[in-house]
Amino acid sequence: MEVNAPIHVTVESFQTDVIDKSQSLPVVVLFWAEQIPLSVQGRTLLEQLLAEYQGKFVLALSDASIDQNLAQRLQVQGLPSIRIIHLGQIAEQIDGPADETQLRTILDGLTESAADAIKGDLDSMLGSGDFAGAVAVLQESIQEEPKNQSLRVELADALVRKGDLDDARTTLASIPDGTAERERPQNRLEFVEEVAAMDSLDVLQQAISSSPDDLETRYQLAIQLIVAERYQDGLDSCMDILRVDREFREDIGRLTMIRVFEMLGKGNEIAGKYRRKMFNLMH
Repeated sequence: MEVNAPIHVTVESFQTDVIDKSQSLPVVVLFWAEQIPLSVQGRTLLEQLLAEYQGKFVLALSDASIDQNLAQRLQVQGLPSIRIIHLGQIAEQIDGPADETQLRTILDGLTESAADAIKGDLDSMLGSGDFAGAVAVLQESIQEEPKNQSLRVELADALVRKGDLDDARTTLASIPDGTAERERPQNRLEFVEEVAAMDSLDVLQQAISSSPDDLETRYQLAIQLIVAERYQDGLDSCMDILRVDREFREDIGRLTMIRVFEMLGKGNEIAGKYRRKMFNLMH
């Protein structure tokens, strides 16, 4: 069967295809018939939502013109009708045509992942430096969704920022290679490990004041600034390296900037700004 394709359900398959599946995903059961235009429109709309929601719910179709047994069992009085089954129970019931806004509201409420639910709180904690709180929230969410790799990525990143490097390494090792944004905590961890062998930020700043052309010192200063989450200052230091010597340490200025972009994540304003700066400098 095609991924995200609707299934056809009968009384005989209802337990397996609807009740059992509803323990992990909400199942939208549409009672319809080809002869009733509004029910055909309802099927088209639900199939569009099924593709958009990418596996967050199951669409089960029951053609009441062919088999009325299931419709009678679920007390369907007319077509189209919808029964949404979640955790083995009827969570929502719609008799008559349903509009897109109504369906989205119901589906969003039933398909919101742990990651979606905690995003606001997580952003607030990370923004205020409450890394311990962020770690606790993420660990609890992973208990609810143990297969959600995006939560593990966020946990690894928060653990590095909290300073729990051993736990961060363990969490990273549990995330498959190729997982979206895995490079973010991986790069952050590598930067933190790298500064362990460097002079402090204050010492490096004093050194660069007396020797502004010392690119090794400037590189180490960049890494210290990045670990301190002073990203713009760190990226400026990398830009200074590029201006003086593009080949220094096999183009480490540019490569470090790329690693920072990956660490900041997609859509980050600072990353976008410095990507443009780097491109303009190099071209």
